[in-house]
Amino acid sequence: SKLAALFEHPLYNIPIPEVTEKDKLFVVNPTEKFSLRSSGSDEWVSSSKAETLLPTGKTAYDTYPAWLKFHVGINRYELYPRRDPLMPTLLRDLATQRVVSSVQKSGGTQLKLIMTFPNYGQALFKPMKQTRDQETPIDFFYFSDFERHNAEIAAFHLDRILDFRRIPPVSGRLVSITKEIRDITTDKKLAKTFFISPAGNVCFYGECSYYCSTEHALCGKPDRLEGSMAALLPDKTLAKRRSWRSPWRRSYHKNKKAEWELNPNYCAQVRETPPYDRGHRLLDLIDMTVLDFLMGNMDRHHYETFEKFGNDTFLLHLDNGRGFGTHSRDEPSILAPLRQCCSIKKSTYLRLQLLATQPYRLSDVLREALATDPLAPILAEPHLRALDRRLGKVLAVVGRCLAG
Repeated sequence: SKLAALFEHPLYNIPIPEVTEKDKLFVVNPTEKFSLRSSGSDEWVSSSKAETLLPTGKTAYDTYPAWLKFHVGINRYELYPRRDPLMPTLLRDLATQRVVSSVQKSGGTQLKLIMTFPNYGQALFKPMKQTRDQETPIDFFYFSDFERHNAEIAAFHLDRILDFRRIPPVSGRLVSITKEIRDITTDKKLAKTFFISPAGNVCFYGECSYYCSTEHALCGKPDRLEGSMAALLPDKTLAKRRSWRSPWRRSYHKNKKAEWELNPNYCAQVRETPPYDRGHRLLDLIDMTVLDFLMGNMDRHHYETFEKFGNDTFLLHLDNGRGFGTHSRDEPSILAPLRQCCSIKKSTYLRLQLLATQPYRLSDVLREALATDPLAPILAEPHLRALDRRLGKVLAVVGRCLAG
């Protein structure tokens, strides 16, 4: 396995700093058990009262479901550890757990659902909009592109292979539109949008600002629909997140250019602006730029951080559905932060160089990682080949910076 060999490599075993209590997102009472005795709410109930004694040798933590262990494990330095024994269980839960509730997620431009499991875990479901081999039409603006379920799945694995580990776990899943959405939804607006197509398939379209109409309905075969299931981050009431506007945000206008597209010295002013004037925030943003260029994602207008950790923490790479839309062309403007700042983390650069070598070729390790997903194959071969080509272009930009 090339993937196993990659994760054994010394560059994937650089230790993170020691995690103290203040570096953890949550400080957990070690005697609190997880109880499924609902108090009538949709929240899990924690109980210090020993309603049932724990089996010998077990700790309270052992009673937590995988999603809660994932939340408890988040710290200042990483969303989940490199060698996370939890990951296979968490991905399996996303793909197989019974869905007890499906409601539309508010906000956003396209239809997404929040699905809840019997153990109170929740996932964000993005339905399939186009087939694996369809490319985004050349005349589409980036802001009117479809969001792709397979891009969300591939982005999670790519982010992990780059050793960023800043995207919450995502699994593919085949859902029943009738049993797992229509019959159990309490969302009245969503419920009104179900219909049977002339071909006898179950369809729905929800309510949103793009592509939520009869013409853009999501239809099953006859009621089966592919989608991505992303583990939700802790509720914002428990762990506040801060949203930051990217300095290299696009104009989201058909005719206007953003300032960074007009000013070649734009990075100099970014470096003087908080929070980019100290710490590793700018380098973290350039990591995200590399990820986006490899995926072809032009839609990174904002990013988030956990408020508890201030400026000294990683960026969350959320919402990757507009990646992997084209394989036949690359978008060099995505690399503007790298090109204009001529800065990159040494560890990131060394890993990118490693992924360009034959034993650890990026397309090979990602293909292997994606083969374990229930909806495999996730990416068409041309997309995997495009990754190797784009990786070469990233290394060329860094090479020019080093030479300059």
